[in-house]
Amino acid sequence: MTRIQINPHQLSLRPHDFFDRQMALLTSGDFAAKDFNQMTISWGSIGTMWNLPIVQVAVRPSRYTFQFMERYPDFTLTAFPPNFKNALKYLGSHSGRSGNKLAMTDLTAQAATSVGSPVYAQAELCIECRKIYYQDLDPAYFLSAEIRRQYPLPDYHRVYLGEIVAVWGEEKYAANSAAQG
Repeated sequence: MTRIQINPHQLSLRPHDFFDRQMALLTSGDFAAKDFNQMTISWGSIGTMWNLPIVQVAVRPSRYTFQFMERYPDFTLTAFPPNFKNALKYLGSHSGRSGNKLAMTDLTAQAATSVGSPVYAQAELCIECRKIYYQDLDPAYFLSAEIRRQYPLPDYHRVYLGEIVAVWGEEKYAANSAAQG
């Protein structure tokens, strides 16, 4: 798989498809120390905040990945071709608390270029982020009953904003298919 560097401002993707249909893999930790965990996510956003290109992800405190998001200063989001859907489903439905769930898939972690959290050799898109903000969701501010239905238990997400510091992906993710350095 050939990935090119893409300027974060030139990243071109359909965010709803990226999170909800393609499924993104969120990983946080220290690749060099072999201390990291990943989880499949389908809630998030990509945009601009404080004049910075950002990614927003939400992690429940009950998830094993939460402690990595709290302990480490960065995270990665990766996307894969459709033939890796089973691996992503597995990573999203099993906890890393009980063992190395990555070893049960055909994915290979590798060093990212700008952050300590890993990316994956099989990924067609790697977004490297430095955490810049977090906040716990407060149900007092839910304005829709639909949101409340997402939380039958009071296990509200913590939302993290990460500045996008590097993007590597297949050419189809570069605006106008023009790689930007």
